[in-house]
Amino acid sequence: MATLRAMSGAPRIALLRRIDWPLLASAGILLAGGLLALYSEGLGKEGGGNFRKQLLNMSLGLVPFVLFAWLDPAAWRRRAHALYIVNVLMLAAVLALGFRAGGAQRWLSLGPIQFQPSELAKLFTVLTLATFLASRQDSIRKLSTFGLSFLHMLLPVLLVFKQPHLGASLVMLAIWLSVSIAGGVPLRFVFGSVAVAAGVLGLAWVTPGVLHDYQKERVIAMFHSDVQENGYQALRSEIAFGAGGVFGEGYLRGEQKQGRFIPEQNTDFIFTVIGEEGGLVGCVLVLGAFAFFFYRVWLVMLEADDPYAKMIAGGILGMMLFHTAVNLMMILQMLPVVGLWLPFMSYGGTALWLCMASVGLLLNVRARERPVLFG
Repeated sequence: MATLRAMSGAPRIALLRRIDWPLLASAGILLAGGLLALYSEGLGKEGGGNFRKQLLNMSLGLVPFVLFAWLDPAAWRRRAHALYIVNVLMLAAVLALGFRAGGAQRWLSLGPIQFQPSELAKLFTVLTLATFLASRQDSIRKLSTFGLSFLHMLLPVLLVFKQPHLGASLVMLAIWLSVSIAGGVPLRFVFGSVAVAAGVLGLAWVTPGVLHDYQKERVIAMFHSDVQENGYQALRSEIAFGAGGVFGEGYLRGEQKQGRFIPEQNTDFIFTVIGEEGGLVGCVLVLGAFAFFFYRVWLVMLEADDPYAKMIAGGILGMMLFHTAVNLMMILQMLPVVGLWLPFMSYGGTALWLCMASVGLLLNVRARERPVLFG
């Protein structure tokens, strides 16, 4: 007789036997691809660019990976209120104590370590929002519950927007919608909220002081690309992809990369290294790896029995998908530049730790929800 049961009390050794190896392997492939791209991007730079730093970030990322892979997800649920308070205080501390760089105040320092609380806030939001909706399963199809979940999101979103970080704010809204969908909120509420959000963005565009001038200029540059500051990166990205052609210029041989024509290529524009040196073939292979990763995450969500686990997987899937889609559309001039990194591949400590922690949590959820056979 076969049945399914949640494995919240399962022995640790039993959980290790239930690792979703395809999910782990797909994440590992993306991490390796990111390291190769960063090594190429940093070739010729002093100290090899950020390649060695990213190796260190990956080593440090094993801590959150193991923590979220090992600790019973129910523990986060029991401490959801405290986690929410920590999340809000952490984001508020950025505005009070954080340091500015590039015109934004997004970072905190803990000794030699600098990190972005807005990145950690994304995973914390997944956990607290999943707890919020899981405790209201009997009323989850009511508009009042959907409205309360938005209020749950509102304060963290506003604190992130104030930094300012429009991209991260949009990611957190995407998390809200994806967790809601996974939890069973009626789609008419979701589509209605998207329509309202579009109206709010339109109103923000015409209301003085809501959006910064540089944010508006990036939108305008999407339709009128030139060599000016706000259209320069996207324009050079097009040139890099064009130079790559079908088969690419070859690993370590990208001329656009060597000429340092694309600013911040190691972060938001890392995919241009793949496009130039790997060409269409390289891009398709990387996109295929992303597609397989998202498929495995979708399976975690689909096969989860526990609504809390299902919403965790749905929130992570929405977060990662939104980051990937917006990043790729951004460098292809289909969206304005909003500063969203490419999961697993862009340089950045906090971003990488978020990805590794998310994979650890997904493996944990998957192991505790796999089918168990009884004789």
